[in-house]
Amino acid sequence: MMKAFLSILIFTFIVSGTSYGAHPLVTDDAGTQGKGKFQFELDGEHSRNNEDGVKGNTTQITPVLTYGIVDNIDIVLGIPYQHRRTKDADNRFSENGFSDASLDLKWRFYEKDGWGLALKPGITLPTGDEDNGLGTGRVTYRIFFITTKELKPWAFHANLGYMRNENSAHERKNLWHASLAAEVEVMKDLRVVANIGIQRNPDMDDTMHPAFILGGLIYSLTDHLDLDVGIKGGLNRAEDDITYLAGLTFKF
Repeated sequence: MMKAFLSILIFTFIVSGTSYGAHPLVTDDAGTQGKGKFQFELDGEHSRNNEDGVKGNTTQITPVLTYGIVDNIDIVLGIPYQHRRTKDADNRFSENGFSDASLDLKWRFYEKDGWGLALKPGITLPTGDEDNGLGTGRVTYRIFFITTKELKPWAFHANLGYMRNENSAHERKNLWHASLAAEVEVMKDLRVVANIGIQRNPDMDDTMHPAFILGGLIYSLTDHLDLDVGIKGGLNRAEDDITYLAGLTFKF
């Protein structure tokens, strides 16, 4: 039971630090903010999971600040706050606090005819409490390749990523991520989004890799403020059973 509990904690951490796309999407897009422009996101999610008698509930709030250094390079800072409850037949665990902070740099190196290509390297800083399962206690790093194709009113995104999962919990250190997303403007200021993806399982004893499917809506309240909601479902037992997502994005 304890092993399953640790796996849930580590996987939750890894997913939270993967990338920041247009919420509620997990897959990032190749767009950047532009020189001197800011974007602030406040993303929330609540996930539930039940595996082998271990029930987990995780609520996470993540403020994300993005700044355009130049027109095609952004710097992105995210600091997740988590509240987790896990229980089995014999034990209950409850922890809350800030987990490890993420710092990413997105470089859009190509943009033409609706195509955008970008690289997004990043690190995760050990700001969370490792003893309480809120961080790895070590610096981790990652790099993502991002592509976007716009075909109005559609847009399509794809991500391929590598993550070095430094940890002391005997988890896999070399992880990969692959995901696809689509969005379409169905009416003025309203977009429908969909996402599917898979990531290597950090549990060395599990050969099943977590896979998900996601659907949601993004509504542009103004030119500078977006509101979003979404539901993410697990496609196998390695992924959380269901996750509810909501957020707001403010550009200035």
